[in-house]
Amino acid sequence: MKLINITNNHPKLVNEQLSNTDAQMVKVYSLGQTTVIYTIAPTHKDLVIINPKRPIRDNEIDYVLQRTIKAPLQSLEVTHVGNFVEITQSLKKKRPTFVSRFS
Repeated sequence: MKLINITNNHPKLVNEQLSNTDAQMVKVYSLGQTTVIYTIAPTHKDLVIINPKRPIRDNEIDYVLQRTIKAPLQSLEVTHVGNFVEITQSLKKKRPTFVSRFS
């Protein structure tokens, strides 16, 4: 398996995602007949894996996770419906801590 970055082939998809969502980065990958859309926003990371011809396999999900989010599957929210998988990782924002210079 090889994950190939094809973001430049999908400028309309990338521009729409960036302008209509809270996404800060969008990348599109090819895994053969399978397309992977990886989005990073301030509060979450999303992966959408689509194959129009067959269901997504578990080994494909594991491979894509190792190459992108790098988090265990158990810590993620996964929606798996046949030839479509959506994976979301919530990011916890830390509150800034202020240190007084006068203490």
